[in-house]
Amino acid sequence: MPNLEASAAYFRDALGFRLDWPDGIGWKLATRGAVCVMIGHCPDVMLPSVIGDRNYSGYLHVTNADALHEELVARGAIILQPLTDKPHGMREFLVGTPDGHQMMIGQDLS
Repeated sequence: MPNLEASAAYFRDALGFRLDWPDGIGWKLATRGAVCVMIGHCPDVMLPSVIGDRNYSGYLHVTNADALHEELVARGAIILQPLTDKPHGMREFLVGTPDGHQMMIGQDLS
C-alpha cells in the first residue's frame, strides 16, 4: 500500500479491525476476531484500482452477514456489492479498500 497509515486507519475505522502492531515499521497487523491482515508499505506497487484488477483477495465466512453489513455501512466502509442471497447458498456482500483491494464476506444459508 502506498500510504500505510491511511490504509491501516481504514481497516481500523471503517472495517473495525484492531491494529496489533501500531508502531510497526513498514508493516501493520490488523486483526478482527480470527481474521488477520498484514498491511505493508509498498510505495511502488501497482494498485488494483490502477490496473483494473477486480478479483477479490479474500473471502471471509461469518455467522451473521446482516449484522456485519449494517455495522460496516454505519462505519463508512466501501460496499461494492450489496448484501444478497446467492444461488450457491451464501448471503454475501463485497467490501473494498481505498486502494482497490476487495474482500467478499459471506454467510452460509444452509
